[in-house]
Formats: sequence, C-alpha cells, structure tokens
Amino acid sequence: MPNHTITSVKGFRAAAMHCGIKASGKPDLALLVSDIPAAAAAVFTQNKIVGAPIIVGRRHLHPKNGGVLRACITNSGCANVCTGQRGIDDALEMCGLTADTLAQLTGDEIPIRQVLPFSTGVIGHFVPMDKIRHGIPQLAAQLSDSQQAGEAYATGILTTDLVTKTAHATVTLNGVRITIAGNCKGSGMIAPNMATMLAYIATDAAISPKLLAKILPHIAAESFNCVSVDQHTSTSDTFVVMANGLANNRIITTAPAIKKFSAALLEVADSLAQQIAKDGEGATKLVTVLVTGAKSKPDAKRAAFAIANSPLCKTAIHGGDPNWGRFVSAAGYSSAAMNLAKTACSINNIPVFKNGEPTSTDLALVEKQMHSKHIHITLDLGMSKNPANSHHVYTCDLSRDYITINADYHT
Repeated sequence: MPNHTITSVKGFRAAAMHCGIKASGKPDLALLVSDIPAAAAAVFTQNKIVGAPIIVGRRHLHPKNGGVLRACITNSGCANVCTGQRGIDDALEMCGLTADTLAQLTGDEIPIRQVLPFSTGVIGHFVPMDKIRHGIPQLAAQLSDSQQAGEAYATGILTTDLVTKTAHATVTLNGVRITIAGNCKGSGMIAPNMATMLAYIATDAAISPKLLAKILPHIAAESFNCVSVDQHTSTSDTFVVMANGLANNRIITTAPAIKKFSAALLEVADSLAQQIAKDGEGATKLVTVLVTGAKSKPDAKRAAFAIANSPLCKTAIHGGDPNWGRFVSAAGYSSAAMNLAKTACSINNIPVFKNGEPTSTDLALVEKQMHSKHIHITLDLGMSKNPANSHHVYTCDLSRDYITINADYHT
C-alpha cells in the first residue's frame, strides 16, 4: 500500500510519542521536520483570546523573518491558552529545545524562529514543561520518513478526535511531479475564522514564501473556514504549509503553475476540512450546505452558515426529520437578500421547495435521504444567476453525545 501520509512528501520526517501529558497514555507530543529549510506560511485564529503558541508563531512567521521553517512541534492535552508570560516562555522553550535537539542530530544551525509551536487541549493550564523537556530529545531520535511515522504523527496531534485525518495529492508542473500531503485535528470548538483546529500541509514544491503567503488565505477561505461544528472559534487554530522545493521543479511563478498548484493544495485542504466536519464531536452525519443564487458571495456565506449553525437544523438532521422549513427559515433570518418567489431548496438533489411553494415530492423519500451519512442541502436564494455568488459550508448533526462530551470535557 503506498504511503499517502505526510511523510510521503520528499524530505519530510515525523514522529510522535506519549510524554506524559495525557492520562490516557495516548501520544501527546508530535514533531514534523523538513530536512532542509522550507518556505512557509500560516494563517492563525482571529479569536481575540489566543494561545501562547499563536503569539510565538505569528512572530516566527512574520515577513521580516523570511517565512522559513524547519519544524513544527505540537503537544496535545494542554492548550497553553490564558497562561500569561509563563505560557509564552514555555512555547518559546519548546521551540528552542526542538531547534537545539535537531541541530545536534543534523549538524545544521537551526534558528529558534524556524520552529513553529502548537498546543491543543484544555484552556487555562500550564504546559508540563518537565515532561516536554524530557520528551523532545526522545521524540527527535524517532524521526522517520516511513508510513508508520506519518501515521503516528497523525495520531499525536489529536484531542477529542475519534479518527486521524490525512489527505494526499500530486500534481505535475512542467513535467515534474509535486507531492502535497497533510494532517489536521479538530472535532469540537470548530468555527474557523482565519481555526481547536490545527492543520499541517507539507509539499516538495519550490515556491517562494511570499507567494505561498499570498495563496494561503484563499485556500483557508475555501476549505477550513467553510467548517462549523459548534460555532465556537478556537483560541489555538493554525494552518501552516511548508514547501521545501526538493521536487526540483522550476520555482512556481507563472499564472498557470500558480493555478495548478493552488488547485492541488485546495484539494488537500478541502478533504481535511470535510474530515473535520465528519468527525465533529458526537456527529453521526456529514452535512454539506450549498447556497446559490445570492445577491453577493457574502450573502451566500451568511445564509449557508445560518443553516449550518442552527441547532434546529442540526437536530432535525440528526433525527432524520425532513423538516426543510427549518433550512429555508434559517436563511431568512440570516440578513441575506432573498426573492421568495424564486427561492428553491433541495435535499440530496430531491427538490422540496420551489418558487415559494412546497413541491409535490413524497416526504417519505426525503426522510430516507435524511438518514444518509452524507447529506447535501442546496438552497437557491433567487437573487442572481451568477455562479460566483455561492458558498458552501461543511457541518454535522447535533446529537446527545455532543452534550455529554462537552459537559464532561474538563473533568
């Protein structure tokens, strides 16, 4: 079976281990390393309350530092959020320990700013640095480009996730095959605004940090920022891309090459985004909401998120209730412009509402579709024929298990 994990990308190695943060004994420390300095860019949460790793990460990837990374170090089980100066010092120490350990192993000089820190878990607790100090050298010694190492890395970044999330794609640029692969974690506290979502994508493409930074916000907008599990934007969300150029392609500069590379990058990010929604806390169904025919794209986005975030819509979906009136009315309160006489709604391509009236569709057929594992809700606002005035959102149903998971999360 071919390796489609993050270590399938030329020049990237990974490792994960249990260093003692999680009482469960599951992996809680993970490391991703490029064999050579990689062009890098990231987008971070827009929550005003941010974790110490976000503060440090923004500094390390500030344009004045050149947009270059060698490694990402992640601890799970503790978010290092609302921890003051001590939290910032701890995040910096994690980077320093990683840089120093890798320098000893490789003989390279690795500046601390070339390490990006990540922490995920409970807010308001200090990171147990004694365990991390002991763990990082052991972790670095396990670095490998094997499929097993890639799978371990995907596990080491998780918190309440039930499954690992991995995506892989290849694209040929000027006759050279480029590999793109990534992992993410996220199950609850998901409403990205850039998002506890952490995402890492590695590629062997040659591209400048400046161009990568220009491309990335669009990729995030069309993938991770289209996910909502519970409307709660995390304090720790980070999406990073590292490109080490070891595919030896001609550096990406032309419009056709940019378009082709961006499409492949989006393919990976979009797959990861859908996997987050599918694995939402307590989720039993993946839901795609597509709003079309809006007066503008912002209107389409408002309407799509209104449907995706509505507890009434999400509970109807969980119960398999073909109550399409909830979907239409959610769009109605979103402030998006609508022409009711031309509005239409369908569920898994079955029309249930058209031109302001219910269709003659047998709701028993719709109810059967509502029990599917992947439900597509499409709503046309009747304001435009412009296909650009549309927006999609990935979400999930709202189950009793979601309440149980989050009522007991801290304890």
